[in-house]
Amino acid sequence: MKKSMSMAMALLLSAVALSKVAGQSTPPPPAPAPGSAGIFRANADLQAALAQSIAAGGAVTSASVTLTDQYRSSLVRRTEPNGAIAHPGNTEMHYIVEGVGTVVTGGTVVRRDGTPATITGGEAHRVAKGDIIIIPAGSAHMYSEVVEPITYLEFRFVAPE
Repeated sequence: MKKSMSMAMALLLSAVALSKVAGQSTPPPPAPAPGSAGIFRANADLQAALAQSIAAGGAVTSASVTLTDQYRSSLVRRTEPNGAIAHPGNTEMHYIVEGVGTVVTGGTVVRRDGTPATITGGEAHRVAKGDIIIIPAGSAHMYSEVVEPITYLEFRFVAPE
C-alpha cells in the first residue's frame, strides 16, 4: 500500500512538472455555481488596476475583472487602432465605457507580410460611450480607428460547440 501511494505521488509530481515544462498553465477556476453570491469587483479596484496597466505603457492595456472556465472579463483601453483578429471558441461583448472610434466586425481577416491584418467584407460601426458590440465566436473584428482613447468592458464567453 505504501509503495502504491509513493508511486502515485511520484506520477502526480511528474505530471505536474511535465505540464509546467510543456508550457501548460493551470486551468481557470470554475464559474460560481447557480444560486451563489457571484463575483463582485469595486470600481476603485478596477480603475487602480487599469491605471497600473496604463502606466506600463502600450497601445492596448487591460485589467482583469474575472477569469473562470466559462467566461472572462477585462477592462480594456485602446489608444491606437489594432490589426484584425478572430477568437474561435469565444463570443465577445464590448461595452464602451469611454472614448470614440470605429470597430469593424465580420468579413474575412486578410494578412499581408509586414503589415497588421485587416478585414474585407466586414461592417464598420462608429462606437462611443454606452454602445455595445457583440462579436460571435470566430468572427473577425478590429478597432480600425481610435478618435479618442477607447475604454471598454470586455466579456468573453465560451461558445457552445
